[in-house]
Amino acid sequence: MRLDDLRDKIDHIDSTLLKLYNRRMDLVHQVGKLKQTTGAPIYRPEREKDILNRLKKENQKMGGKLTDAAIDALFLEMFAVSRNLELPEGVAYLGPEASFTHQAAENKFGSMSEYLPISSIEGVFRAVQKGTAKFGVVPIENSSNGIVSDTINCLDTYNLKIIAEEMIDVHFAFATLGESYHKITKIYSKDIAFGQCRKFLQDLGLESVELVPVESTAKAARLASEDENSAALCPSIAAKLYHIPIRFENVEDNANNRTRFFVISDFENAISGNDKTSMLVRLTNTPGALVNFLNHFEEAKVNLTKIKSHIVGGESIFFIECHGHKESDLLKTILQKYQNEIKVLGSYVKETDDV
Repeated sequence: MRLDDLRDKIDHIDSTLLKLYNRRMDLVHQVGKLKQTTGAPIYRPEREKDILNRLKKENQKMGGKLTDAAIDALFLEMFAVSRNLELPEGVAYLGPEASFTHQAAENKFGSMSEYLPISSIEGVFRAVQKGTAKFGVVPIENSSNGIVSDTINCLDTYNLKIIAEEMIDVHFAFATLGESYHKITKIYSKDIAFGQCRKFLQDLGLESVELVPVESTAKAARLASEDENSAALCPSIAAKLYHIPIRFENVEDNANNRTRFFVISDFENAISGNDKTSMLVRLTNTPGALVNFLNHFEEAKVNLTKIKSHIVGGESIFFIECHGHKESDLLKTILQKYQNEIKVLGSYVKETDDV
């Protein structure tokens, strides 16, 4: 077959896809009108996950060339277009632009959503609570640095729900305008990034260079773009945004460095069949209180995936996660028994067990 013939076939398929996309958007519009009459949320993470899983299984059966990652990329972007067609809703995230949280938000909501960078985790919660944004994206834990205290504190203070989680691999680039890193006098980054890239800095003989901590790795990139004798430890997307040459990629000490994020909003998810529930637990300060509490999960055969103690306002509480939805029969009994001690933070589709 000639090249022109192949191109004609591709053009025909593209036209067919366009018609099908528009047909799907017509149906989405009808769904949106129905949801507006009932007050149902536009974003249903469990529904999107179910669609993706079904498509991946169908793709395997037909021997399709698309990978699972390609299916995610194609359809998550289409879901984002669909949501904005139904009712444009803002996404607040711990900014600035090109931060890791921004990357996590785009992974969940696609590039076409309306994004609102916020300078603090509590600011993200306030934006969602006030309705300035429908969704918020905040970090909850990192594989190297553990739980994010500000997020736990806000989950305790604000009456919002976790509706989804997202995990991303955290990779740092070393970016500078300078031709030689030996002339660098300052390195900008977030404070924890210096610790995560310590061995790299030592190997290059940069451990004695002034390390300047700033609010975010994206801001570090902006500052490094203003001075050729400075550098930034930042995401590669931030270096590209500020047009700084990347001298070294993946300079973090731990190649498995990962950060987990929560998506928060003002509604609750339906049962998906593959759920996780997060909660904060305050128990009486008596011998055996925690053991007795945890025994209920073992008796109900509910798998606990995380137990972390945390101090909030001078009080010790537990951040606990388990498999299952809060409305499932197995969990309901426990939650009812300890309803005065437990604050359920949300049940959502399980993406991972731990960082």
